[in-house]
Amino acid sequence: MQSYTQTLCKKNTSYNKIYTMSEAEQQTCANCGKAGTNLNICNRCKMATYCNAACKKKHRSKHKKVCDRRVAELHEEALFKEHPPNEECPICLILMPTNVGQTTFKSCCGKVVCNGCIYAMENSEGKDLCAFCRIPPAVSDEEDIQRLKKLMAKGNGDAFDMLGGFYDNGLRVLSQDHQKANELYLQSGELGCARGYYNLGISYDRGRGVEMDAKKAKYYYELAAMNGSIPARNNLGCLEHKTGNIERAMKHFILTALAGHERSLNNVKIGFRSGVVTKDVYASTLRSYQQIQDGMKSDERDKAAEVYGL
Repeated sequence: MQSYTQTLCKKNTSYNKIYTMSEAEQQTCANCGKAGTNLNICNRCKMATYCNAACKKKHRSKHKKVCDRRVAELHEEALFKEHPPNEECPICLILMPTNVGQTTFKSCCGKVVCNGCIYAMENSEGKDLCAFCRIPPAVSDEEDIQRLKKLMAKGNGDAFDMLGGFYDNGLRVLSQDHQKANELYLQSGELGCARGYYNLGISYDRGRGVEMDAKKAKYYYELAAMNGSIPARNNLGCLEHKTGNIERAMKHFILTALAGHERSLNNVKIGFRSGVVTKDVYASTLRSYQQIQDGMKSDERDKAAEVYGL
């Protein structure tokens, strides 16, 4: 970033002064040079300030190239930042599994719990109760949907995603409706559920309820990845690999492997064997992967995997 700023300053010292001054000194309109407080800031790059909308409009053509470049830089920083730590199961407090199908969303309490805790509950005296809230299961599909809608009214993004899945696959007495599913996935993502964006990315990737659009699929996969979705980032790696962007693909695979994703680790291994990934990077990724895997293990989860076939 330093070299980028220095280059800008060499081209036009007076224009780029706003990018190198202290925060207090930046209260200067980039168009007319008028100083003041509480000036409007460019809502895209957060770098230039303006005294009013008119100055912002006049300066747009001069600022656009710099702004676009900085926005791209910010996007790359957000996209390739380290994944947040895996969430813990709210019951056993062990790191959640990364593999799809090894966790379950409960419509009674709105919690996502690991299958190990569900298995433990099913083999205890309270086997018919929710492992978290101890509420009996819904007696009908209609009741299950009503529970989801109550959670949705409270802004539970996972509930939107779950109902979207029902529409997507025609489950729980609902007729299959991909368009309705995609609407729910979008709402889910906007509420902070990474899986909602991930499922919407799949819809555009496969043309499910929408026209197939690789650009939009990538866009929603990126939103999902930046919100912590490991499967979405793995898909991004696959998309980049297909288009020949091998280094970007490996960056995605390494991040997901570090989070404990086995398929991504296998892709990193392929990158190492082909010379794209260095020996040191592969070794450190493998160590971190194993540490995460060890942190996700429990006897109950192993038994659940055997019983549920996952």
